[in-house]
Amino acid sequence: MAVANITEETIEMDQELAKKLFVEGACFVVLDVPLGTEFGIDLKSWETAERFKGVKMIPPGLHFIYYSGTNRHGDVTPRAGFMHIFKRSEILVRRWDSEKEEISDKELPEETVSRIQSDIRNLDPCLGVYPYDMYGRWLKLNSYISQELLSRLVPLSGQIRSALEYTASPSTPVTERKRRSRPSTAEEREDDLLPQLSATPGTELRLTPYPSQSYPDGASPQEITRHSLDPTYTLDSLLTSYTKPSDLLGELQFCFICFLTGHCLEALDQWKRLVRLLCSCQAAVCRRPQLYSQFLDVLELHLSEIPEDFLVDIVASVNLVYVSLRELFRTMQTDSEVEGRLRSKAERFQQRLTDKFEWDFEDLDRDEDDEAPVIVEL
Repeated sequence: MAVANITEETIEMDQELAKKLFVEGACFVVLDVPLGTEFGIDLKSWETAERFKGVKMIPPGLHFIYYSGTNRHGDVTPRAGFMHIFKRSEILVRRWDSEKEEISDKELPEETVSRIQSDIRNLDPCLGVYPYDMYGRWLKLNSYISQELLSRLVPLSGQIRSALEYTASPSTPVTERKRRSRPSTAEEREDDLLPQLSATPGTELRLTPYPSQSYPDGASPQEITRHSLDPTYTLDSLLTSYTKPSDLLGELQFCFICFLTGHCLEALDQWKRLVRLLCSCQAAVCRRPQLYSQFLDVLELHLSEIPEDFLVDIVASVNLVYVSLRELFRTMQTDSEVEGRLRSKAERFQQRLTDKFEWDFEDLDRDEDDEAPVIVEL
């Protein structure tokens, strides 16, 4: 992402579009931001200049505003931000909290807000122009995120943070916390003395939890095995948590945005988990062609934005998306019940991935080393 002085950067824009956004575009006014703070909206970030007071000409709709402050010791604080659905010509006013080193979510006095709104034209030189050259990409990245879905995914605090806040749980005696049938090791005794930490209530993302059971009640051992090999039952159960199937793709987009621009690893873990699940379901590919056609579009856009290094499990040196896509493409290639248009779309996507990343999708019938069945000598 580009970084520049936001109030000093020149944005080239069609004059008719500029006139329209000047009238219909929203403004985000933020007071007292320290000089040199990293500030971003959607896909672009800057270092704030001395006169910086916010951003103007923001197209109506969903936007992600984020920042990294500098603490009293000169260290850059973890990135934080919030999502807001701007209305036509809306003027949103916030203030920098110097103690917490973040943009405060507290309501400003009504007279302060009214004064700023009535004086917005005089503030114009202090407002950076929304980076419209990236707006098309941004729209595609959040196309399935509805206001209803957004309100249930964001933390109760409203702040999306790259580093979770933790609180020590009430002290619990070691005798109640750990009961072992053998003498404790030195490491275990040290662990027992450490405080029990948990995410501060209201600060964590409210991501959709996975179903606690991957097979229906009363399933036979053979059925349990089948549902383990093809997790379509898990996907179907997960989809009941949403108003409509495309909301799952909205959560996938939400997690990707929180990671890409908010640097939130909690969101990246959920993104990987959802990608893995969608690619592993065999029956669902045949039963839900529209969902999978939309999923391929979303995933291709994500792969065009994310650095390839982030797709690799550093410990196992396994590219999770590549391995998952091999499984999905195998299903689409070998299952005769897969819709023809979906199969053709997947083949074109497969070729573009090969051209861009040099990923090898030949011999899809061949198991990868970590997928191959284990042979036990009797």
